Amino acid sequence: MDINLFKFCSGLKVLGYFMILLVVSIVAVSYYAVVVLTWGPQLLRGGIHSFLAFSILFLFHVLLILLTWSYFMVVFKNPGSVPENWRAVTEEDNMEAGSSMASSHHVEPETFASSDGLERKRVGYCSQCQNGKPPRCHHCSICQRCVLKMDHHCVWVVNCVGACNYKFFLLFLLYTFLETTMDTLVLLPSFIGFFSEAKNHSNSPGNLAFLFLAFVLNLAFALSLLCFVVMHASLVSSNTTSVEVYEKKKSVRWRYDVGRKNNFEQVFGTKRALWLLPVFSKEDLDKIPALQGLEFPTRSDVEA
Repeated sequence: MDINLFKFCSGLKVLGYFMILLVVSIVAVSYYAVVVLTWGPQLLRGGIHSFLAFSILFLFHVLLILLTWSYFMVVFKNPGSVPENWRAVTEEDNMEAGSSMASSHHVEPETFASSDGLERKRVGYCSQCQNGKPPRCHHCSICQRCVLKMDHHCVWVVNCVGACNYKFFLLFLLYTFLETTMDTLVLLPSFIGFFSEAKNHSNSPGNLAFLFLAFVLNLAFALSLLCFVVMHASLVSSNTTSVEVYEKKKSVRWRYDVGRKNNFEQVFGTKRALWLLPVFSKEDLDKIPALQGLEFPTRSDVEA
């Protein structure tokens, strides 16, 4: 019996909805342990205890808002789709004012480096989408579509991570790492006292279980997320996606590495006030082609 692997991959998308429920559950457990059981009651003690509790709870809620905002932006934002009947723009096309877009057909892979430094024609053709593939575009077998500057398909967000939502994904990673690290630290005293409280029955078994579970979950996520934060920071600094790592290793100079500052701005934009928020300014969207996912600056010292 023939097995359609693409249908199997599409079925994996269902797993993502369970992952969303898992994220919500972890947040709920952490919120109850940190706010309701541990630090909320400290607000009533007065003095330094109230000040410390207020500071911790304020930071906890700020990080929670930012990670939730970033998370839903990754979930609902289109990572970048190839326009219908897309094909690369050449100098000949630019010289033919008013020429219509060509219909979908096979595009032979080739490279055209324009005078503005943008790589306009390192393209291929996707037989499944029946459309041209811009540079750095890949077909996702789970979403069943081509994704611009695809990094990976993330089951945690039931979506691909690509040109248009990569910044939001990185902010989600960062804020989740900071939140889980903070939760681990503020729950540490309760975790240390867990065993003595359990022995002396000074707290209810349910509350003790919540404190123990929240600490272990946050510690595990903080440690694992640290690895992802470091990895993606390295990828951003070299302007590389996860699926391009192998290709980059074969290159003496990576064609898309145009300097750390420019690499960073191709993901986060140029507006510093918005770097830590999951939004882009209209000016950046209009002036930075890489944020649209169709054209990318390349190094002048690397042959195509």
